[in-house]
Amino acid sequence: MERALASLVDGLPLPALLIGPQARIDAANSGITELLGEGMAGRHYMTVLRQPGLLDAVEECVTSGARRETRYLGNDGSSDTTYRVHCSPVEMIGGKGVLVTFNDITHLEQASQIRRDFVANVSHELRSPLTALMGFIETLQGPARGDPAAAARFLGIMQREAARMERLVRDLLSLSRVEAQQRVRPSTQVNLSELAQSVIHALSPLAGQSNVRLDLHVPEAMVVLPGDADQLRQVMTNLIENAIKYGGPGKVVEIRLESAPHEPLLRAPAALLRVKDHGAGFDPVHIPRLTERFYRVDNHRSREMGGTGLGLAIVKHILNRHRGRLRVTSEPGKGSEFCAILPM
Repeated sequence: MERALASLVDGLPLPALLIGPQARIDAANSGITELLGEGMAGRHYMTVLRQPGLLDAVEECVTSGARRETRYLGNDGSSDTTYRVHCSPVEMIGGKGVLVTFNDITHLEQASQIRRDFVANVSHELRSPLTALMGFIETLQGPARGDPAAAARFLGIMQREAARMERLVRDLLSLSRVEAQQRVRPSTQVNLSELAQSVIHALSPLAGQSNVRLDLHVPEAMVVLPGDADQLRQVMTNLIENAIKYGGPGKVVEIRLESAPHEPLLRAPAALLRVKDHGAGFDPVHIPRLTERFYRVDNHRSREMGGTGLGLAIVKHILNRHRGRLRVTSEPGKGSEFCAILPM
């Protein structure tokens, strides 16, 4: 019987071990040895399963004869791992044993943590403008009642805070739509040359207000590729708006559209949209995290300029949908370049 149970344990797709009636490990498959190490056969289970919650679940399973469930927390050398552990009673020669199986739920825990962080970040981003609005409303209803100068000043601040919330909600909705479509590859042909010229025309007033000159270079031959025109417009708009905001007044933002017969990152022909500013730049250590939601190199400066912290996250998801890439280079004091690479 033990041989049959050992064979069964070895055939299970999950990491598993069998604890015999003498509280020793009678069988363990290859999955559990990768998790807990070699040489556990014949040892008392307490010397192998050392986490208190797991030991309690095994003991309760033995005493009650009922299934128990718990968690096992580990580390694979690069990150923390979480396993859902099931303890099931089994009949064996000489008494009762316990079959212990480990189901890796690390990806579920990580997804749950991402959701919690996202909700916390959205709440934090909305709390500041809402608090400001409520404070100014109370002031207008109380001490500033009948003071036209104060009312005008406060209403201007309230308008800016409301606009900040509107931008955040708009970007959240945009991000949600992009994520919902991420696995559907667009097939409509888009002329990037015309699209870039249209975006530059739309952003010219913003550039003028910021005293920034937009320098667009497009090839003579049209750059056409399969894509979603509205989403690609958003990519261009987000990248160029960022360059205008962070490039600094009196500077030039260079926008270059070009095609490459072979792009190493995609291993295929590609269109490249380069947006380069000549601002303060930033430490390259920030580059791997730039496309995370709400990640900012400079929190205070970003909020002052009306940034929501979602623009580059939206760019990343749109490029992912188009099977493209985003390449970023920057150096303190020498500006930054964002290059959107799209397969043709």
